[in-house]
Amino acid sequence: MAIQWFPGHMHRARKQITELMPNIDLVIEVLDARLPYSSANPLIPDLRAGKPCLKILNKVDLADKKYTKEWLEYFNSQPDTLAMPLTGLDKKQVKSITQYCLRMLPNRQAQKQSIRTMIMGIPNVGKSTLINTLAGRAVTKAGDLPALTRHPQQIKIQDGIVLSDTPGILWPKIHNVASGFRLAASGAVRDTALDYFEVATYAADMLLSLYPEQIKTRYKIADLPDGGEGLIELIGRKRGCLRPGGIVDIHKAAEILIHELRSGKLGNITYETPQIMEQEEAALVEQAELAEKLKEELKGKNNSR
Repeated sequence: MAIQWFPGHMHRARKQITELMPNIDLVIEVLDARLPYSSANPLIPDLRAGKPCLKILNKVDLADKKYTKEWLEYFNSQPDTLAMPLTGLDKKQVKSITQYCLRMLPNRQAQKQSIRTMIMGIPNVGKSTLINTLAGRAVTKAGDLPALTRHPQQIKIQDGIVLSDTPGILWPKIHNVASGFRLAASGAVRDTALDYFEVATYAADMLLSLYPEQIKTRYKIADLPDGGEGLIELIGRKRGCLRPGGIVDIHKAAEILIHELRSGKLGNITYETPQIMEQEEAALVEQAELAEKLKEELKGKNNSR
């Protein structure tokens, strides 16, 4: 699923971030704890220009604790990076963010200087809800639609922390097909841009691989099918998604699976692990090298004519 986006307001957001970054001390990147790799914007490392980064794994209440621990260890092993888990509506957890900021920049506190932070993240990771909780008031709109925040603003919070809010910024094209499917399944991509059956088939394959027992329990299935399409059809029959003649309405069944996955009715689910990420990155590098090799071979043949 090769998603392409980057509408005009997201281009403006990137420009705004570039202009503001020289005056920022620390970048706070909000990730979806269920898909920390796919919800990380690959533009951010370049945009933050070497600034330290606090990575917040939000929505941990929906994610698998075992894999959340693995992701925290992975991010905390990176230079100039700290990571913390968060349930965005838990005020006590949210308030601890300021302590992480002070820990990462102790000199600013010692010199009684404000810590200027920029909070970043793709749409629908809970960034606006997090900002409102930190501020203790509604300073930015929160909603389910991606890219709802449009204009940057500065918000003073406790302990001398100043937040610069930015719109939910996406990147031009998702090259990792699997990441595109995961983002779509999580709700980060508007449903009008989805083929529910295609996305649900990917999600079903993922669930069969990582969480077979939870699928059995939720849908009361004794024997699981081999693939995602078969699972969607089984769910359709279990939930009465039938057309005349007993034919399964696969699109209705696909919607059921996606909605129940997003809402947490299937249990605590993490869509990807650090090991999966490393395998996919290696495969992408291999594909890129092969494509470059074929390109050079074709160029050589054309030059020899």
